[in-house]
Amino acid sequence: MAPKRKQPAATPAPKAAPKRRSKLAKENDLTAEEEAEIQEAYNLFAHESDEGLILDHADVRRCLIALNAPPTDQAEMKEILDTIDPDDAGYVDYEHFVAVAALKLHSRHEDPGAQDEEVMKAFSLFTKGEERDITLHDLRRVVKELREDVPDNVLKDMVREATGGGLGAIGTGDFESVMRRAGVFN
Repeated sequence: MAPKRKQPAATPAPKAAPKRRSKLAKENDLTAEEEAEIQEAYNLFAHESDEGLILDHADVRRCLIALNAPPTDQAEMKEILDTIDPDDAGYVDYEHFVAVAALKLHSRHEDPGAQDEEVMKAFSLFTKGEERDITLHDLRRVVKELREDVPDNVLKDMVREATGGGLGAIGTGDFESVMRRAGVFN
């Protein structure tokens, strides 16, 4: 009698390979996740032109704010623009923006004591600097400013998630908790 054939061992499903860092990410000491974060912010504000996908000077600040790495003042903003657009062409390409965004991201992580200030700055973007909680109306306004199409039911779900199930307003504590869960403070 012939020996029985062994069943092949079940092979485990291949694990998703971790994202590899691009050359640009390596040059700027960025993780693949940080590079993806920068690229997402850049693509949010950039537009097509004859030179390719570019970011107007006016949108550089917005893009840095989206990365939670805003310029500290007008002087720093001017310095950033002078650095990434020395010819004063009025726009910035992705490669030059990544270099500045990487520096800003690295400086953001160096000062853990600044997290409270960062939370308050981000919070005040929703409330327009007023000392009050974030409402559903504030979320609608921000979505409109970012030129995004987010259905009202998704915005309501965001409020419920932040407040622990209610549709009330989002306080600073709830807001900070959401930021931590989202990985803003690693």
